[in-house]
Amino acid sequence: MSNPIVIKTSDLPKAFLEVHPHNLYLYCKAYAAGLRANTAKAKTRAEVSGGGKKPFAQKGGGRARQGSIRAPHYKGGGVAFGPSTDRNYDLKVNKKQKKLALYHAVAEKAANERLFVVDNIAVESGKTKDALAFVNSLGQRDVLVVKEMIDDKSFLAFRNLQNAYLVEENELNAYLAAAYHSIVIEKAVFEKLTKES
Repeated sequence: MSNPIVIKTSDLPKAFLEVHPHNLYLYCKAYAAGLRANTAKAKTRAEVSGGGKKPFAQKGGGRARQGSIRAPHYKGGGVAFGPSTDRNYDLKVNKKQKKLALYHAVAEKAANERLFVVDNIAVESGKTKDALAFVNSLGQRDVLVVKEMIDDKSFLAFRNLQNAYLVEENELNAYLAAAYHSIVIEKAVFEKLTKES
């Protein structure tokens, strides 16, 4: 692997520098919403145990009629308006907005000198220690590594690293770009990204 080149704000096209940060906020909000498991659940009166017998006679007791001691107003009864299990948390983000969010996230890294470009990212040995040596040479807290096409050796080398995450160019998004402290990107991918603007 060649020596990484630090990309500064001056190296980015104008389109990257004119993006409102709210685009990144909206994208990250939608991304996080899409990760929600929707597993919130409460038992209704039909699902709680017990209550098969009418608690007392319909008439003659001077009390309000009751059909089950598992109705919502009883202790141990079902929940009347519990969370819905078929709720959809997905939020819509326009294609243009996704693009702008990524531009802003990349520009932010460049502004803090945490964006690096390398001619080729490949660990021929497939060894984790070699990938770790490359990551440590950057002197960053954690790194998002963006490769044009992930080969088997590089995948094996990077997969166990806690302070690095390897993705292909089509997996790169604004959330990942914002979440990681630094980005290391292959020159071919960086050129495509800046060319699109």
